[in-house]
Amino acid sequence: MYQFNENYNSRSMSQDMTRSFVSTVFLWMFAALGITAATAFLFGTNVNLMSLLMNVTPEGYAKVSALGWIVTFAPFIIVLVMSARINKMSVQQTVLWYVIYSILMGMSLSFIFWAYTSASIFKTFIITAGMFGVMAVVGYTTKTDLTKFGSFLFMALIGIIIATLVNFFMHSARLDYIISIFGVLIFTGLTAFDVQKIKQIGDAGINDGDVMAKITVHAALSLYLDFLNLFLYLLRFFGNSRD
Repeated sequence: MYQFNENYNSRSMSQDMTRSFVSTVFLWMFAALGITAATAFLFGTNVNLMSLLMNVTPEGYAKVSALGWIVTFAPFIIVLVMSARINKMSVQQTVLWYVIYSILMGMSLSFIFWAYTSASIFKTFIITAGMFGVMAVVGYTTKTDLTKFGSFLFMALIGIIIATLVNFFMHSARLDYIISIFGVLIFTGLTAFDVQKIKQIGDAGINDGDVMAKITVHAALSLYLDFLNLFLYLLRFFGNSRD
């Protein structure tokens, strides 16, 4: 009886630690989304701030400024640096770069307020939140090992990245539509995959506080990217153009 109670308490403590870890990851993700949304809205609805990212030619066409290009590509560099230096960065540095990344992403996404109506952006955000929430629950509760789908999802992700680069020069509406469909499917699957992976990290019970703190931020970044990319691909279907 004593052994049974001891095992039960041990499992209960382990489950509590896992739930606490997963909850903390989601809080960090929500914080980043909040920063990004606020920054995007601030720049997207302020002509003076937007003029820092875009220049208007004498012919009346909007052209991305030098700062705009820096803001567009800087987040990719930050992700690479954070991933490569996870073991060398302190917790404070990791959090700082995470916040900077969220701000830069907000600045780069401010363009959507010029391309789509605010109502359609909000509608798409709600749809994204619903889909993301459902897949997060699936990833957390399913007994199926999703790691076997990981290599397929990442290969598909590389595929749409290559296709997107190709279409940057082709400007094919049909290819863009196909990319968007696969983008929604891939990031829907990655949401469940990443949540299950995060749960497994929580189950491992890492005792090093600093290591766990950095893992928490990186896990939040993964979910943040899943949500953001799912939102952007869905926006191509549900976004109403201002034209």
